[in-house]
Amino acid sequence: MSDRTKILLLLAPALSIIILLFFGGLFVGLLRSFNYMPIIGLTEPNLNAYFSVFQSKEFYYSFILSFHIAFTSTIISATLAIGAALLLRRNFIGKSIINFLFQINLTVPHLVGAIGILYLFSQSGSFARLAAEWGMITRPAEFPELVFDPYAIGIILQYVWKEIPFIGVIVLANMQSLGEDYESVARSLGANKWQTFRYVLLPLIFPGVLSASVIVFAFTFGAYEIPAMLGANYPAALPVLAYRKYTDVDLAARPEAMAMAIVIALLSAVMIFFYLRYTRKRIRG
Repeated sequence: MSDRTKILLLLAPALSIIILLFFGGLFVGLLRSFNYMPIIGLTEPNLNAYFSVFQSKEFYYSFILSFHIAFTSTIISATLAIGAALLLRRNFIGKSIINFLFQINLTVPHLVGAIGILYLFSQSGSFARLAAEWGMITRPAEFPELVFDPYAIGIILQYVWKEIPFIGVIVLANMQSLGEDYESVARSLGANKWQTFRYVLLPLIFPGVLSASVIVFAFTFGAYEIPAMLGANYPAALPVLAYRKYTDVDLAARPEAMAMAIVIALLSAVMIFFYLRYTRKRIRG
């Protein structure tokens, strides 16, 4: 038995579950998005659900909001994660404690973080009450609208808080594996700190930053729970809008919800493809 066959046999249980659950669910969703639901009398496949989705202004508003959340969260998280990794790679007193505190919220569920954002940053939260108590505002309702706002500030805050250590751990591992030899050579040739980072270190760690950023972007674009808890009612993020359609009392709205879910998956795949293609060209350049 060849090594390739052994590897395939070892991976067969996990691959079977992935194929059954993921691709099976995707196939069923695709059928329902084509208005094929025999259980409620829809037996003639068509594209009416997709036509309805693409003719809806609410869909486009939701797409823009979801893209804004994913893109902004990813850029801010990646930038701050690189800065944190640059600090944590140095030796200083209490480094192990700081490193532990930096990574501790990796184990915290997103929902717990969302509840924390809600209690801290809402107009009835702790910061609003403290600002009113200290005379910065006359009443808590005057606190800036950071939760349930149309710009999704609270959602972005939660994702940034959660994803900085995720990207930072990957970037820090890359930096530690590279060592400081390349930077030392650059400094010996007359490069300053910024030039060393910009032209030496950043290109070396960029593949790791890219991989982590793509994961964060795909997750935040398709996530449901955080936009549902912290987002405004209108416009709602795409996953929230799809869930509302799916839970509509009218079962005839299910195909439109599944069409929206398929569109979300396709949009995520297309955006990630072009993002990877663009960044790989930058890496080669």
